[in-house]
Amino acid sequence: TTLNREALKDIDTLSTKEKDRSQNFFALGIAFWMFDRPMETTIEWVNKKFAKKPDVAKANITALQTGYNFGNTIRAFQNRYRIRPAVLEPGTYRKVTGNQATAMGLVTAAQKMGKPLFYGTYPITPASDILHALAPLRHFDVRTFQAEDEIAAMGSVIGAAFGGAFAVTGTSGPGIALKSEAINLAVALELPMVIVNVQRGGPSTGLPTKTEQSDLLQAMFGRNGESPVAIVAPRSPSDAFDMAIMAARMAIRATTPVMILSDGFLGNSSEPWRIPNADDIEPIEVKHPQGLKEGADVFFPYERDPETMARPWAIPGTPGLEHRIGGLAKAPITGNVSYVPEHHEQMVWERAEKIARLADFIPEQDVFGPAAGELLVISWGGTFGAVRTGVARAQEKGYRVAHAHVRYINPFPRNLEDLMQRYDRILVPELNGGQLAFLLRGKFGVDVVSYPKLHGRPFKISEIANKIEEVLSR
Repeated sequence: TTLNREALKDIDTLSTKEKDRSQNFFALGIAFWMFDRPMETTIEWVNKKFAKKPDVAKANITALQTGYNFGNTIRAFQNRYRIRPAVLEPGTYRKVTGNQATAMGLVTAAQKMGKPLFYGTYPITPASDILHALAPLRHFDVRTFQAEDEIAAMGSVIGAAFGGAFAVTGTSGPGIALKSEAINLAVALELPMVIVNVQRGGPSTGLPTKTEQSDLLQAMFGRNGESPVAIVAPRSPSDAFDMAIMAARMAIRATTPVMILSDGFLGNSSEPWRIPNADDIEPIEVKHPQGLKEGADVFFPYERDPETMARPWAIPGTPGLEHRIGGLAKAPITGNVSYVPEHHEQMVWERAEKIARLADFIPEQDVFGPAAGELLVISWGGTFGAVRTGVARAQEKGYRVAHAHVRYINPFPRNLEDLMQRYDRILVPELNGGQLAFLLRGKFGVDVVSYPKLHGRPFKISEIANKIEEVLSR
């Protein structure tokens, strides 16, 4: 405070209280010096922001420059950091968090399918920012509903999906636990919707403000009966935009709930995001039956598409398409309540098959590094940055190591099994007790080295690099 007041003593038109408001610019100037960043853009912004208050602009700029000079003169800091500009494709960029990008991706998906977006939710850390981002967007036909609890929120989403809207809910692990019975109903009804889980540390209330990836098995198996849902996981804040759109495409294609597994670190972190051209994003085709098929006397709500195994998404009130839905076991094709053993088994396998067939719709798994080698590191979710950089450092040391970051978890990419067989060893770092490693062993019968971390914090690059060397030295 004293240093800032001394720097601004010659500005007589401002009171001491008004001058003290410039202290944040003094601190910002120190940060500019510490990270060796130019101040011209910020000075330009200050002049524009306070164009009608030139004395305030002068005070803020003076404080900023004084803070920079203070850092340069006093040498109180042990280190100074130089951050090189990111190598980015040409385009228009903005800073975006994972939760913001998820919200924008959901709105884009709704626009591309020509549907209103219904977002029914109950506030919970660290997912509430999605609601905050969507609530002001009524002009994009976005309708947000803050329910009294998690169960009611999920029920509202089921109703919106049945009514023909693009229906979405968002929560974190405790909310998924409460929503699980209603999610199960959505699986039985076979309605398209997206469920966003911004994971945090558990169990129970756990670590509300810390990150974790411990809800993977909950997403896979956390419902009674054979109840599969499709699962995707963005790798970065900007990737959350693309994966939200892809989740919508998968939900519509298979008439199924799709779960997005984000996490607290990814959801709250930010990065530069190149704003896409809306015209470059392919439309999402939605087919609603408009009436009975030619020559038919009755509507069959569970007559499946031979390619996708999806059932018809019939809008209530369409003449001739009246049908019943509910959680009781159903007969194939007709959807009538049925306890016939063969009917139950057939419906179970049909629901599983339509999830499995999404493997033909999603992209194949890509690899960073050699197509075969000593070690393949498989990661997922918000661990991408640390793992990719750790692998790159190992490659610089001459190790034949590659990185596969899995964004599609149920189903897995169709080439993942073949890819894993090309490497001598497989390392799976994740922020849980080894859940992806468990799935890979069970699905493909491969021997993997699990590297779990449960600190409520992301991986460090050094942790990944050191673990790679440790595994390869055995």
